[in-house]
Amino acid sequence: MSFSKLQLNEPILKAIKLCGYTAPTPIQSEAIPQAIAGHDLIATAQTGTGKTAAFVMPALMRLSVPSASLKRSKGPRVLVLTPTRELANQVTEAVKTYGKFMRIRSGAILGGMPYFEQQRLLSQPVDLIVATPGRLIDHMERGRIDFSRLELLILDEADRMLDMGFSDAVDAIAKATPADRQTLMFTATMDNTMAKLAQRLLKEPVRIEIAGKKTTLEAIEQRLHAADDMQHKSRMLNHLIADSAMTRAIIFSGTKRNADQLAIELSAQGHSAAALHGDMSQGARNRTIMNMKRGKIRLLVATDVAARGLDVTGITHVINYDLPKNAEDYVHRIGRTGRAGASGIAISFASGKEVDSLRSIERYIGQTIPQQVIPGLEPSRPLRRTSSGGSSRPGTSSWKQKPGFSGRNYGKSDSARAPYGAQSKRKPNAEGRFSRDARPTAKRDGGKTSDFRPGKQSRQNRWA
Repeated sequence: MSFSKLQLNEPILKAIKLCGYTAPTPIQSEAIPQAIAGHDLIATAQTGTGKTAAFVMPALMRLSVPSASLKRSKGPRVLVLTPTRELANQVTEAVKTYGKFMRIRSGAILGGMPYFEQQRLLSQPVDLIVATPGRLIDHMERGRIDFSRLELLILDEADRMLDMGFSDAVDAIAKATPADRQTLMFTATMDNTMAKLAQRLLKEPVRIEIAGKKTTLEAIEQRLHAADDMQHKSRMLNHLIADSAMTRAIIFSGTKRNADQLAIELSAQGHSAAALHGDMSQGARNRTIMNMKRGKIRLLVATDVAARGLDVTGITHVINYDLPKNAEDYVHRIGRTGRAGASGIAISFASGKEVDSLRSIERYIGQTIPQQVIPGLEPSRPLRRTSSGGSSRPGTSSWKQKPGFSGRNYGKSDSARAPYGAQSKRKPNAEGRFSRDARPTAKRDGGKTSDFRPGKQSRQNRWA
């Protein structure tokens, strides 16, 4: 199928041709005609499948027709809500790209940006606004935006918005828009919470599902390395980034503080590295992303703020220095590589404390991530994973003794262990109980014998 069969007008087709696209992706070929026809829509597809174009093109088609509303308003006709600033910037760029030959006025309402520019945007008639929920609510409470002529509401990465706690904000924004609006919901996952949101906001929606939630991109080679501790992770990372084939990589950290620290360490070692996280101003985040696109940054150390919406071509590797807490975030993280038909490599470090997260990820993607070992950097205790889903902590049925492992012999059977009570000098009485008289005693308070337990002292010597 070609784009010309999707009922798109000539200016949009001209822009698409300029981008070099020849055929729509599955989500685009199914979602665009339904959206242009005016149906509410729930579309589920994995990252990197072309979802942004699937709703931006129908939005531009709607703006190519004069508004039928008789209300005199400066407010937008199309509103796109995104959970993060990076996603909002990506959508804004897509609007400029596909609307290159159209005369429309659009802008972004984001946190971390000066209020003055946004107030100036809202003081004039605007056709399309891309916004994050928090900053948009701020402008709504100040009476700076009017939704009386809004025709189309789009929720991009709706599942992520709910995960970030924007449920009430989304409901408040939707309530402020006309009841007869068209609503498009795009999400990577669909659960009961998402279904309830769709029931509140959409009217008889068309359901489109392109890929199951357990499907990962086939173009990405996934690897797993067991790690003893943070120092072991650091040594493995230094080995991996020494590979010249890693031309551009994103290293995901679990916290903002660790992302900053790791970026500083890599820079001190002579690597072109930088951090990206939510505590940075929007200007700093934009400069960092632009520097990576221009090739000035080889290693980007980021939190999950970059897991969705960061579209940088040429990412050869993704390294999960820390595993994500949510399994679906793993798919979005590794989806930063292997884009636009290219191949990619996703490498994950997992310590013993992250086994539960690893199992959750593997259940979610429906496959076991192949484990590899770097010669000379072997873990002292290999990561144990069981298909039964049991824990791999010591003392459980899935734990097995390993040669050279010191400490308690968790691998011994019950019959091989010392009988109960044999490990202590205390002896049970005739009834099989341990009496108070059997407790260790100590002499104190002038040579008197008393029942002494560590941590308990008499009032007389407490402050001695």
